[in-house]
Amino acid sequence: MDLGTIFDYTLIYSTIRASTPILFATLAAVITQQGDILNIGVEGIMLVSAFSAVLVSYLTSNWLLGIAVAMIVGVIMAMIMAVASIKYNADITAIGMAINMLALAVTKFGIKQFLGTTGSFTDPKIAGIPRLHFGFLEKYKYLNGIFNNWSLMEVIGILMVLALTFVLYHTVWGLRLRSVGRLPMAAETAGINVKSIKYQIMAISGLLGGLAGAHLSIGYSKMFIENMTNGRGFMGVAAMFFGGANPVLAWIGSLLFGLIDSIGGRLQAYGWPSQFVLMLPYIITILVLSVSLWRSAKRRERMKSSLLQK
Repeated sequence: MDLGTIFDYTLIYSTIRASTPILFATLAAVITQQGDILNIGVEGIMLVSAFSAVLVSYLTSNWLLGIAVAMIVGVIMAMIMAVASIKYNADITAIGMAINMLALAVTKFGIKQFLGTTGSFTDPKIAGIPRLHFGFLEKYKYLNGIFNNWSLMEVIGILMVLALTFVLYHTVWGLRLRSVGRLPMAAETAGINVKSIKYQIMAISGLLGGLAGAHLSIGYSKMFIENMTNGRGFMGVAAMFFGGANPVLAWIGSLLFGLIDSIGGRLQAYGWPSQFVLMLPYIITILVLSVSLWRSAKRRERMKSSLLQK
């Protein structure tokens, strides 16, 4: 096994490519966590949005319409969760799990009912999200391998990280959101409509989850496979915990998952057992969640002890 062919310069782009669907899921989890809402339903939102994007793209041969419908579907699903949790005080974790299970059933039914097949669907009529090609980079081997032929959504994903960071930490709305997440009663006393803010972040989370699904089915690939999210929504939640709900740090977490996925694919080419390769992202997810939750528990203990000392 030649390590040079596994850890070469093309691994950089492979990591970004593999991490982008997870990144959108991560950002969907980040914005709700800032408002003290744990959105584990992003897995289900991604899956139904991925199916919607493929279906619309196939029927209309228009990738933009596919993305638009995927985002609308994502918002609808997120708002169902929001109403159940915020208005009727249902447990958000239970709702998220229900959404995930519902998504599996809905997409399984949809692929058979609307596309006349089972398991997977692909067709030349599916319009994929375009890639950005720069001819002048072809002269430079390394730059061409790293920066050429990016999907439009891969660029948008990075811009979303920067935009969300700015909104959260440099705008009045972001300050209100963080106050709602940390001290909701104080925020309410200060005149902030806590419920309105929570509905807003759930809607934004749905949009991001819709983008994640659309990119997965018509950007990352041009097909739909039953359960094609394959835990990426949960990986996004794990990356969010890894970064402490900070967009930039959470992005690093999603890149970690993308790196493991890319290395796993290359190891499989060298004859490593496929079962081990497929298992890698889930092992990392468990490790990341365990470490992140341990850090959170230690932080709460320090805060509690400092308050007692005062």
